[in-house]
Amino acid sequence: MDTVSQALEELLVAAQRQDCLTVGVYESAKLMNVDPDCVVLCVLATDEEDQDDIALQIHFTLLQAFCCDNDINILRVSGLRRLAQVLGEPTTVDNSEPRDFHCIIVTNPQCQPLKCQALMDVGNYCEESRCKNQWIPYLSLQER
Repeated sequence: MDTVSQALEELLVAAQRQDCLTVGVYESAKLMNVDPDCVVLCVLATDEEDQDDIALQIHFTLLQAFCCDNDINILRVSGLRRLAQVLGEPTTVDNSEPRDFHCIIVTNPQCQPLKCQALMDVGNYCEESRCKNQWIPYLSLQER
């Protein structure tokens, strides 16, 4: 499980470097609606305090259904703070709105495909989970 978590973190950093990352529930939904074929992974992140957010849970249900219908790998993760660290979210508090890490989409554009071992590792984990009838695998990201 730790190796998959590490692969996910590496994948997110590589995708961000190559501008293949979309962050935010609404931004991700818009992208998937426009070009679902370029999406290779949907990461849905919550922490305990988000479990009672009905609107967020409805969005997640719709995103999960869309991903299943379009053969897009999905991962549920906990550890929003860790995601913010991995993606370089500034820890200083200023007047800017913090990014919404509840949904992160990794895209793989046709013109310059994202090729990395981390993408294959995460994809294999999702496929193995589906073979065990766990359609939406779960990972817990630990702060370091």
